[in-house]
Amino acid sequence: MAKRWLGLLAAGLLAAGVLVPAAPAMAAPTFKVPFPCGQSWSGQTRSAHSPAYAVDFNRTDDLGDPVVASAPGTVDRVTDLGGTSYGKYVRISHAGGYHTYYAHLNGFNVSVGQSVGYGKVIGWVGSTGGSTGPHLHYEQRLNGADIQVRFNGALALYWGTKNYSSDNGCASSTGSGTINTTSGVALTVRSGPGTGYSSVGTIADGARVTIQCQTSGTSVTGTYGTSTIWDKIGAGRFVSDAYVYTGSDGYISGVPRC
Repeated sequence: MAKRWLGLLAAGLLAAGVLVPAAPAMAAPTFKVPFPCGQSWSGQTRSAHSPAYAVDFNRTDDLGDPVVASAPGTVDRVTDLGGTSYGKYVRISHAGGYHTYYAHLNGFNVSVGQSVGYGKVIGWVGSTGGSTGPHLHYEQRLNGADIQVRFNGALALYWGTKNYSSDNGCASSTGSGTINTTSGVALTVRSGPGTGYSSVGTIADGARVTIQCQTSGTSVTGTYGTSTIWDKIGAGRFVSDAYVYTGSDGYISGVPRC
């Protein structure tokens, strides 16, 4: 009898227009900046953008720079619209009805159905479609609707331009080295990859450093010969690889380019 009354009560509630609360939505994936670990990019938002919450990313000489998956998921579109709209773009499907879009690419590095994780290169910055210059057009969507972009849970700047630093894939793609000046003198740390950049401090001879990424800069002759490689060891902190023992001749395998 109790079950019968409960059934009648539920039917009555529905007839009266009382709705049973829907199951809570799944939490959003932890999206990260869609570029390799250690890189900094300028991201612009504007209310006249289409769609409005998309972010356009730029940095100097960015044509051909790698674009990476901002969260684990499955590639469900690899499309070339020619000289219109997104041009060459990739869409990744994530848990909970979320998608990310990567548009105006110069080329593709993934295929439909492929599973991707943090830091996976999916293509390269280009200027295809309706683009007027090299940049990455990036979107986050939920159930097809454009939503405001978040990185590591923090809301992107709306509206304006902001610099974003990537920690995408850092856990598995950093390197390490030991400072060796041979003389015991501390090594100068620069704000960028070259001797023309300002000094932002020093680091002791023999110190162990974590290398977030590597890039090309001013040629320096040091303990390990002459090298144009510079190692990023923190935000706005670079040292010449010519003074760092990494166990590698040249770029370290698995460490991204800045």
